[in-house]
Amino acid sequence: MTPSPGLLVAAPRSGSGKTTIVLGLQRALARRGLRVRGIKCGPDYIDPAFHAAATGAPSFNLDSFAMSRPLLGAIASEAAGGADLVIAEGSMGLFDGIRQDVGRTGASADIAALFGWPVILVLDVSGHAQSAAAVALGCARFDPRIEVAGVVLNKVASERHRRLVEDGMARIGLPVLGALMRNTALALPERHLGLVQAGETEELDARLERLADAVEGAVDIDRLVALAGPTRLEAAGPAIPLPPPGQRIALASDRAFSFVYPHVLAGWRAAGAEITAFSPLADEPPPAHCDACWLPGGYPELHAGRIAAAQRFLEGVRGFAETRPVHGECGGYMVLGDTLEDAEGHGHRMAGLLPVETSYAKRKMHLGYRVAHLLHAGVLGAAGRRIVGHEFHYASVTRSDTAREAAFAAITDAEGNDLGTAGHRRGHVTGSFFHAIAQG
Repeated sequence: MTPSPGLLVAAPRSGSGKTTIVLGLQRALARRGLRVRGIKCGPDYIDPAFHAAATGAPSFNLDSFAMSRPLLGAIASEAAGGADLVIAEGSMGLFDGIRQDVGRTGASADIAALFGWPVILVLDVSGHAQSAAAVALGCARFDPRIEVAGVVLNKVASERHRRLVEDGMARIGLPVLGALMRNTALALPERHLGLVQAGETEELDARLERLADAVEGAVDIDRLVALAGPTRLEAAGPAIPLPPPGQRIALASDRAFSFVYPHVLAGWRAAGAEITAFSPLADEPPPAHCDACWLPGGYPELHAGRIAAAQRFLEGVRGFAETRPVHGECGGYMVLGDTLEDAEGHGHRMAGLLPVETSYAKRKMHLGYRVAHLLHAGVLGAAGRRIVGHEFHYASVTRSDTAREAAFAAITDAEGNDLGTAGHRRGHVTGSFFHAIAQG
């Protein structure tokens, strides 16, 4: 099967409007009858759900730091093999990543270069006019591996403002594919970890339709699509980024537990595992027929009282852990601990399976890649197994067992700086704040 062409929609910085334009473009093309697949560059676990809602097809992450080249190829091959067009969305600024070998920085530009996808640059032009062309020219020339094929202007103040910006773009020879006027009504609701989750966004389909209408009215979509380049694929490896924790996996899934990478779930299924969802917020225990339980991240700090009152869930996960593995990531790790303090400073009893207490009242941002080596054999593999993950949360640890023998993994940051140990292990139960992306 010939792989479909693709584009990467990126920006010089965060907050430029990439997601708004990507979702509007994806929905506009999908309602024309095209099979569109979304891709999110980097470790973001929220945007892929919006892509899936806009296109009607799964969206996966591609991460040049956390994923091997064969895994990147396998994921891109799956996306490009069953679609008419791939619309990938960058993260942060186009070149923002870590100090690492070229091609392994985690920057969106690495993905464009690897798969040959031309870049459409979204420019927030509020506050400047012709100077926007200098920013675009810098992006176009900064990395010779990539091609910036055109720009979409966002937050344009007036027709005169638009003409001034277009004059600058004409001087550098970059086509302006469209311009969206300032319109706060198009913004999607946000909270402390990014957009409010797709499953929680009220009237999401109607919002996506409005975004599609706005993009249809402001962007030359046919011209933009014509700029897509053939997806360049190398030999792909197996698309199993992490070993399944069991043959039948109980997956916590609701508004408190939703941060799980789609490519991880797809890999487990490809390895033959069965996944059964249950809802802690509905006071459901892990299904008894399962042989492993996975509590992903999410927003337990927003639902701490309700989780503490869900005794059927808490007793169920305690009983499950007596004989079978239970693993928690980020929010799931917090719930497996002893207590969770909410934003108002009220403490809530959690499962008590791991020696850690956490607080959302004592907020501090923790952000970055984590390279972990497992200290014990468990759900993610043998002792010593290298796992690359990402940590992004505001909750803080207020008390924990700091002994190395109680820890889950030894970790460094992306540049190899020693960060000590992460998470905990007690009996069949493990957990940590980082979200595992792939084994290294």
